[in-house]
Amino acid sequence: MARLAQTAGLTDIQQEILSTVRDFVDKEIIPVATELEHRDEYPQAIVDGLKELGLFGLMIPEEYGGLGESLLTYALCVEEIARGWMSVSGIINTHFIVAYMLKQHGTEEQKEYFLPRMAAGDVRGAFSMSEPGLGSDVSAITSKAVKEGDEYVLNGQKMWLTNGGTSTLVAVLVRSDEGHPEGTAPHKSMTTFLVEKEPGFGEVRPGLTIPGKIDKMGYKGVDTTELIMDGLRIPANRVLGGVTGRGFYQMMDGVEVGRVNVAARGCGVAQRAFELGVRYAQQRHTFGKQIAQHQAIQFKLAEMATKVEAAHAMMVNAARKKDSGERNDLEAGMAKYLASEYCKEVVEDAFRIHGGYGFSKEYEIERLYREAPMLLIGEGTAEIQKMIIGRRLLEEYRFQG
Repeated sequence: MARLAQTAGLTDIQQEILSTVRDFVDKEIIPVATELEHRDEYPQAIVDGLKELGLFGLMIPEEYGGLGESLLTYALCVEEIARGWMSVSGIINTHFIVAYMLKQHGTEEQKEYFLPRMAAGDVRGAFSMSEPGLGSDVSAITSKAVKEGDEYVLNGQKMWLTNGGTSTLVAVLVRSDEGHPEGTAPHKSMTTFLVEKEPGFGEVRPGLTIPGKIDKMGYKGVDTTELIMDGLRIPANRVLGGVTGRGFYQMMDGVEVGRVNVAARGCGVAQRAFELGVRYAQQRHTFGKQIAQHQAIQFKLAEMATKVEAAHAMMVNAARKKDSGERNDLEAGMAKYLASEYCKEVVEDAFRIHGGYGFSKEYEIERLYREAPMLLIGEGTAEIQKMIIGRRLLEEYRFQG
């Protein structure tokens, strides 16, 4: 039987990479994912395996020790990994966004210092925008950097930091008023700092504390934390790109490709939910026949498969648009919105097909049911995506009256 969500036009190298990742997911992730998730255990053995495969350097240029692959290749790999366990794709994603920001916006010294070690997986990246008092309103950031000599002193509290404990490099967005007079638009007075730290919890470098893991409904295994800066001193050469005031644009560029990643995660989770649903529908019997033979279940499977296909197609389109060098915020917003919403619906339908057994922790669908909601809010809520989409549509279809 042909698998859903096939991608036309891939090179032999892309197909080989995806085949390798798919085999790894089937053999090393799916058999242990639910057990590790229930224990909220960091999947160290899986991460080590991904490191050996070179996935931490998938999009890092070859000159810095990476594989130099496209966003499309990366997104398709994420789709496969999320199909196995979404938390693992989160570990990769935050690292990838920081590497992408360095590649696009870093100074040559910053690229040479960080990217080879990131490609090898020896330096693990995380990025931090959100704070306790804001969600998608990045302009409301209150964390601040003040220049003192050749250093900046950072103070403030950040929130929802994926890989906060296990990472060794964090890209942190804060307000920096230096060189930006009072009244400057908020997004023009923000700077991204590259903060190196030790892995773990507690005080991980002078002035920087990672209090501990946030207990979550799903998306377990990967550590999600706060980040507290209290007199954290960072040298001026760790301002991303070497110039203050560009942090908002740098972060938004990273989040834009991150939205393609979240769409890919939604596609992967939805694919796995469909696989579980269609398999169970052929194992469970009621009224003397497989429930798959009941028209109501066939309709549900048809709807699920169609949503998987549609989400995958939009995700691939958004990735290819970015790879072409074109602006893709419209396509990325649409892909993220549709894939996350369809993922939630496909998972719920698979849950319904399982009946009472779907409520049991012995069945994998229970884990997916708790994981899918995170995609509705990660990298911008559905409402934020609709705002982005709506504004871009009005730009494209401006009425000349």
